[in-house]
Amino acid sequence: MTRSSLKDLDRKHLVHPLVSFREHERRGPTILESGQGAYLRDSDGNELLDAFSGLWCVNVGYGQESIVRAAAEQMTRLPYATGYFHYSSEPAIRLATRLVELAPRSLQRVYFTLGGSDAVDSAIRYIVHYQNARGMAERKHFIALERGYHGSSATGSGLTALPAFHRYFDVPRPNQHHIPCPYPYRSPVGSDPQAIISASVTALRAKVSEIGPERVAAFFCEPVLGSGGVIVPPRGWLKAMSDTCRELGILFVVDEVITGFGRTGPLFACQAENVEPDLMTVAKGLTAGYLPMGAVLMSEAVYAAIADGAAEDTPIGHGQTYSAHPVSAAVALEVLRLYHEEGLLANGVAQAPRFEEGLQNLRRHTLVGDARQRGLLGALELVADKGSRRRFDPALRLSERIARTAYRNGLIFRAFGDNVLGFAPALCCGPREYELLFERLGHTLDQVLAEPEVRAAVA
Repeated sequence: MTRSSLKDLDRKHLVHPLVSFREHERRGPTILESGQGAYLRDSDGNELLDAFSGLWCVNVGYGQESIVRAAAEQMTRLPYATGYFHYSSEPAIRLATRLVELAPRSLQRVYFTLGGSDAVDSAIRYIVHYQNARGMAERKHFIALERGYHGSSATGSGLTALPAFHRYFDVPRPNQHHIPCPYPYRSPVGSDPQAIISASVTALRAKVSEIGPERVAAFFCEPVLGSGGVIVPPRGWLKAMSDTCRELGILFVVDEVITGFGRTGPLFACQAENVEPDLMTVAKGLTAGYLPMGAVLMSEAVYAAIADGAAEDTPIGHGQTYSAHPVSAAVALEVLRLYHEEGLLANGVAQAPRFEEGLQNLRRHTLVGDARQRGLLGALELVADKGSRRRFDPALRLSERIARTAYRNGLIFRAFGDNVLGFAPALCCGPREYELLFERLGHTLDQVLAEPEVRAAVA
């Protein structure tokens, strides 16, 4: 097929996530054809530095031959095995065991999903079952953070606190609540880390009191808020929230779909503060995006309450056809090997200071109000007025201008609608990639600033 015919067929038939349908029909797709390392090539032959690892997921880079071999070998041996009816497969068993070895000590059981959204949905279902099984049927209320993201499933999208995921979907539900997120650049209590932590603890206590302590099931949070704008809480925040949940008697659930698998330094972000959650959701970096897979890790206490909540021969009514898929599990095992044995985790840690330096240097740019980062997860927040931190008028569509210009300059990243630029370079990136990233990013910002409408909007 020609590029033109492919684009026409895409417009007519393929429904894309998180776009305006009519706008996509007018615009058409950007068709990607191949990838190697941190680089992509599109159907027009343009080479692009991917500074966002696909969608926060291709942590090992594109074209890792050992992953392709692992998938092919498993497909040849056993392409599918159900997890229903007590069936299992060696890759799934080995992967569950390996994850328990690597995860916080509190997490001893693993349920596999297809990705992050259904991992969150599964966690919610298991929590509801857990509360019912232990005779706490009134504990059905969930608390999460404003600007937090917990997927786009029918239930999880209500824990997500971003307007696009709520509009016309009838969420959040009455039992889903949100408290302010720890947003240092725009915190009403200022930038002092302890004040921000204390404000979050106070807000959680107040929300639990408002709902009724006996009615709250769990608190969900990301260690770093990803799709909400890469909001980086102060160090110690996650531990404080965990301790508060323990004190209040509610489950503490960490969503590491974005932050897991070396993205922030350690394999899991919660390990940096020795946090041991009751449940943890993961996906993305688990298979580095090479195949769909996610997981819910849960404590033995949660598992045991579910297991013992009914007669021994009564099934727990939750499952998915592709749960614990053997090919995805084989890929995940190889990805974990690359992280640990081939030095990708270590390289990510080694390159993080260069990444941080590049972001912080861009604070001097006229458009940049804030630069923030943890490990290889970072963002620039663009403002019209550095002094007042005033945002740009949405009508300017600054994010779209920047994304288009960056693409022409051979660079891909995430340009959020509220003028936050998100970055998540692959763990395989070296000095050359970071040199290119910041060279092309700086050039992009300069070009956009030179546009008359943008220059006029800057204080």
